[in-house]
Amino acid sequence: MYKIYINDTPLLLVNEKVAQEKMPGDEKNLVARYTGKPKILLNYADMLEKSQRYDSVTIYWNDVEALFTDFQSHYGIIEAAGGLIFNPKGEVLMIFRRGFWDMAKGKIDPGETPEETAIREVAEETGLNQVELGDFLCHTYHTYRNRKEKRKLKRTYWYVMQTEKTEIKLQYEEDIEQGEWVEIGDFFNSKKKVYGNILDVLNLHNQA
Repeated sequence: MYKIYINDTPLLLVNEKVAQEKMPGDEKNLVARYTGKPKILLNYADMLEKSQRYDSVTIYWNDVEALFTDFQSHYGIIEAAGGLIFNPKGEVLMIFRRGFWDMAKGKIDPGETPEETAIREVAEETGLNQVELGDFLCHTYHTYRNRKEKRKLKRTYWYVMQTEKTEIKLQYEEDIEQGEWVEIGDFFNSKKKVYGNILDVLNLHNQA
């Protein structure tokens, strides 16, 4: 299964069995079979860009990898990496930028591994230059348009990190306005405005 956030609404690409067993659909959760014609995927993407009518849209097919390949064909692919950073108290570092709570991440530079990028971006955005890289946690996907209105699909590699250092120095030129060490449970209960893919990362770690 692939979950791709478009305008912060999840587009789920799944195989037919999963759709039939677990995703019946309703008026707020659209479920549709892929026709095999890539252009139809662009129609769903356009719909989600222009409206938040649905809580989710699920597209299914017998070959989910081929379905994802067809979806990607409409986008320029951007690779990024970031960190779910914990301090000695078990609190996670959240940063606030552009109206949403987020976590430190950024684009992978040529010649870098995702692990190297995650460490570099954490240091640049938070000032935490002494972190211990832990396990790879997951990928997240979201789309956006760049300044030339070209479609981009960003895949972010997320890693668990630990740090003994808790003093942060934010990268304000990247529109980061605030940073907080928080308990994950308290953060969920606060109902703060946060991107769906960031919530997925936090939830996945809690379930591990």
